[in-house]
Amino acid sequence: MPTIGPSPAADPDLPHRHRELAESFGLDARRYDRTRPGYPAAMVDALLSAMPGRRVLDVGIGTGLSARPFRDAGCTVLGVEVDPRMAAVAVEHGFVVETSSFEDWPAAGRTFDAVLAGQTWHWIDPVAGARRAAEVLVPGGRFAAFWNIGEPDPAVAAAFADVYRSVDTGLPFTPWAAPATAGYSTILDKAAGGLRAVGAFGEPEQWRFAWSAAVTTAEWLDQVPTAGGHQRLPADTLHALLDRMAAVVDGAGGRFTMNYATVALTSARR
Repeated sequence: MPTIGPSPAADPDLPHRHRELAESFGLDARRYDRTRPGYPAAMVDALLSAMPGRRVLDVGIGTGLSARPFRDAGCTVLGVEVDPRMAAVAVEHGFVVETSSFEDWPAAGRTFDAVLAGQTWHWIDPVAGARRAAEVLVPGGRFAAFWNIGEPDPAVAAAFADVYRSVDTGLPFTPWAAPATAGYSTILDKAAGGLRAVGAFGEPEQWRFAWSAAVTTAEWLDQVPTAGGHQRLPADTLHALLDRMAAVVDGAGGRFTMNYATVALTSARR
């Protein structure tokens, strides 16, 4: 799930059908692991307080970014990951990972105190995913899907949008042309609708946590290629995009502030 741009997929209504885009992140899994932001401690603490125990299933564990703070807090984490390239990096970090789509993953009677999904739930069928989560959660178990939504200061965002307009990327949307949060309302609504449709969860809640990070030119150029669809850009197109991005950040003094809203959609198993 990109933190770059307003929309996490070409079709925000049905992103789980864009499996080829979802599986493009593994083209450079180590860069993804190196550059993507983590999650605020306040969110981790809130979820830990709402969980009845410490057995966690991480759906779409990727390289393990979402799972690390929970493991560090004493949780036992099992990961499910559709992309073996991403899963391999998580295994290197010491996680146990089973390679499968969540919809087809064999639970084999196992149960968990929490089903978590960081930056991934929009790639999963919202009803089928909610049904599978309900099957493996203990009563009172906690479901939580969460996303980092990044938004630089307006002048920097406008300059980034101009860069994308000036480079023919072929992307189906123009990153930064609209507030990043705008692209997530449909995603959150679909996920909440899936939980309601299954009938096994309490009314979904949205928790929001604000934080920020300073990003240097070098750090930004390292992260941009991990955004959805960017891994498949022709090399000359990506180079042109990065050169113009560098000029924007250098013009802002060599760094800018990324303001994050980490949004969690969460509910307890009835």
